Amino acid sequence: MKTQYYTASSLDGFIATEDHSLDWLFPLGDVNDTSYPRFIDQVGALAMGASTYAWMIEHVVKPGSATPGPWPYAQPTWVFSHRPQPAVPGADIRFVSGAVEPVHAAMRAAAGRRNLWLVGGGDLVGQFHDAGLLDEIIVQVASVTLGAGRPLLPRRITSPPLRLTAVQQFGAGFGELRYEVPKPVRRD
Repeated sequence: MKTQYYTASSLDGFIATEDHSLDWLFPLGDVNDTSYPRFIDQVGALAMGASTYAWMIEHVVKPGSATPGPWPYAQPTWVFSHRPQPAVPGADIRFVSGAVEPVHAAMRAAAGRRNLWLVGGGDLVGQFHDAGLLDEIIVQVASVTLGAGRPLLPRRITSPPLRLTAVQQFGAGFGELRYEVPKPVRRD
């Protein structure tokens, strides 16, 4: 079982624009032509922040619209938020706040032997990293730059550095980088 951050990023390191838009991402290719279908089949539980959840509600679930959609994940999902969030009927969504360690333990219990996906945002993933709980980063680097926006991972990770384990191209729009996240050496 791995705790993985799987995401897409602009070439200059942003996962969304300053106003949380992903409009830049979708013209670059079909997610089904990437490693995503194989990746999601191995996921047993998910975690995301409030901004990611709000984007999912607005752009995927679209409650009250002429074309509402279902929650796209069958896996249990933990949403970190400091304010009340709308629920999605029939979806296994658990709203939490506070430290990531107890949530990680609950995710592990729910996932069985499957992986844990940290959907985003970058600061939430950084909290899992800071707690020594992040095992792998998989990023689809897109062939665009944004100039500003929501950073991929707003943390300094230098010692030990990430270890590149694989590189793969998907069409003309994406290069996928896979990194192992070494555990820091504790000096007591």
